[in-house]
Amino acid sequence: MKHIKILLFSIAAMSFAACKKYTDLTPKGSLIVENASQFHEMVSLPNRGYPVNNFQYLSDDQWMREANVIGRTPNIDIINFTFNETVDRVSLYGSSSFYNQAYSYINRWNTIISLVDDSKGDAGIKQLAKAEAKIYRAHDHFLLVNHYAKAYDPQTAATDGGICIMDKFDLEAQPKKSTVAQVYDFIQKDIDEALPYLQEKPLDVYHPSLAFAYALKAKVHLFKREIAQAKAAAEKSLSYNSEIFDMVKYAAEGGPTVKPITAGNNPEVLSYMYMTGNTELNFSYINIISPELRTLFGNNDARFNLFYNSTHASNLDQGSNTAYWGVAFTRFFMPTVGMKTTEVHLMLAECYARDNKFAEAVDILNKLRAKRILAGGTVNLAVPTTRKETMELVVNERRRELVLGFHRFFDLKRLNTETEFAKTLVRKFPIVNQTVPQQTYTLQPNSRLYIIPFPLNVLRLNPSLTLNTDEKIPF
Repeated sequence: MKHIKILLFSIAAMSFAACKKYTDLTPKGSLIVENASQFHEMVSLPNRGYPVNNFQYLSDDQWMREANVIGRTPNIDIINFTFNETVDRVSLYGSSSFYNQAYSYINRWNTIISLVDDSKGDAGIKQLAKAEAKIYRAHDHFLLVNHYAKAYDPQTAATDGGICIMDKFDLEAQPKKSTVAQVYDFIQKDIDEALPYLQEKPLDVYHPSLAFAYALKAKVHLFKREIAQAKAAAEKSLSYNSEIFDMVKYAAEGGPTVKPITAGNNPEVLSYMYMTGNTELNFSYINIISPELRTLFGNNDARFNLFYNSTHASNLDQGSNTAYWGVAFTRFFMPTVGMKTTEVHLMLAECYARDNKFAEAVDILNKLRAKRILAGGTVNLAVPTTRKETMELVVNERRRELVLGFHRFFDLKRLNTETEFAKTLVRKFPIVNQTVPQQTYTLQPNSRLYIIPFPLNVLRLNPSLTLNTDEKIPF
């Protein structure tokens, strides 16, 4: 058996060319990997980052300070924030750290999957290493397809342009773009092949657990509107971990200033991954929540009262009714782009709502709210009489519970494919500044802005990769 030399790399220093050269890495050092346990340990990758700057201001949950918009040369943030469809976005997306990093992680998973069988060691460890790598490979393809393609629509997914599927370790790979349906089929195949070999309690928190794997499976089915399968997977995930952290009790104990809950100690967290890194919550004043979301929280929600700052004169426009996460990551860890148990509870509630089981859906919401709503607030929601009203309760609870990261942007995309739940975003801006007239900006449910263009450097190097919108490549 030959030794296998694995190049370790620094994401920040990576030179990522394109789908065509997705395995090109800038070496930081090298390590001889020769046994199954070492391949299994490679699955653990702390501080994985998935930046959201490609799209964050296309969400109705986020906001920009007025000084960062008024009088500034429009960049991609301003273009997204003002819902401007007339600008050439393709040239502005010269490169993408999200694209680079997601495919670099896929390369890591493919290295494990392709090479572990040729290593020394226990066959069971080899199978476990491959299974864990497949779950993360499925996860990263899921994030990519929901960035760069239309949301899954059962009527059009077979012809809608998707992304490049990377299914093996191959330095000479020149993949072509697959359809959205093909990408989802690949994701589901990876998940289903991995599940029989995963562990309830993995080696460490950076290895995927069964609870996470079934949560991801539920999410994929939900995005495909396969409600029965999503419900079954959500229930299976919750059978391994259904914990809901009691924020009402936590507030009574003094909250994060008295009792820090750091990464590794939040029982709700199913996967540790980040927007930028594990210290990102120290800089959350750059991720301001919108007046709409601030109003949605109300005045008696522990999720807001414990963690958000709405008064800081230097970080916020006073009078704008905005706020930002104001608690350091060393005081409370909240997953932004990872998954947690409460998302699984909310997926189950959505399944019930879609099945017209309104009481069951609201019962789940109320169990969550019992550990979120402080004295003086309404804990128990009334049961609506229609699916649309029940879904609105579920979606609003998702907005309060799953802030920052991908959640709201992905939800808008997938719900906009259904007339019953589609939403036209309306943004009035500025709110405070009176030197320029206030304007109303709207984003239609079918706007091409919801599909992020592939980075320009990737398009240059892979002629087979075409845009998934009607925009033009400038070469």
